[in-house]
Amino acid sequence: MIVVTGATGNVGRPLTRALAESGRQVTAVSRHAAAVPDGVRHVVADLAEPGSLKPALAGAKALFLLLSGDLHATGASPALIIGEAAASGVRRVVLLSSQGVATRPFGPTRIAMRALEDALRNSGLEWAILRPGGFASNALWWAESIRARQVAAAPFGDVGVPVIDPADIAEVAAACLLDDRHTGGVYELTGPEVITPRQQVEAIAAALGSPVRFHDLTHDEAKTAMNQSMPAELAEDTLAILGSPSPAELRLSPDVERALGHAPRPFADWAARNIAAFR
Repeated sequence: MIVVTGATGNVGRPLTRALAESGRQVTAVSRHAAAVPDGVRHVVADLAEPGSLKPALAGAKALFLLLSGDLHATGASPALIIGEAAASGVRRVVLLSSQGVATRPFGPTRIAMRALEDALRNSGLEWAILRPGGFASNALWWAESIRARQVAAAPFGDVGVPVIDPADIAEVAAACLLDDRHTGGVYELTGPEVITPRQQVEAIAAALGSPVRFHDLTHDEAKTAMNQSMPAELAEDTLAILGSPSPAELRLSPDVERALGHAPRPFADWAARNIAAFR
């Protein structure tokens, strides 16, 4: 049995599907009730309360751990999840971390994630760590405004980073869960190209077959909008990367190809597969 947390999200959904299609028994975990692929068990749990994972972990041998906002919840002790997993007989944990752990290690969110990585390394379990950069699926923030007004707004319109397709993250996660060769691996995951927000909008417009106008937000406008969906310190960290990426954050990593044997997908592929969200 493999347990997938965050199973209804942009990474967890394709990972759950891929594992189920490969014939593995899968338990999908999410905070709320949700539809899952046929044959997949679903368990509702709140990762901010590690004890709530016990029913999901019963009989499991591997765990995909995606914490998202649960890492920063008041009073959260995410390392306890690793302890719960070990106590339940889990042997392998694949952790979705962040590129910023290496590129910006002193931000509050990076310090918390580094502590979780260290807890996993010291747990005695088999492990692999995935460190993606920006997600291509962050472009879904524009879906409503593109549908309604044919406009997309973002800060730093002409500053690019190599965003990663969540489908590639899911494929690497599946490989790490299933293949012993990836045990002890740390994978930095990026897309195959540096692409700006303006270029992303152009790719969405091309897939739509209709024009989309780009509107450049100020730093303060962007931070106000982001604060509505993420902790303030995470919003500030994100804006710092988007506005002034370091050489390390602009680097095109070979790790997707190293893990999977093929290059990562370009943003245009993600836009074409997800274009229904923008119509």
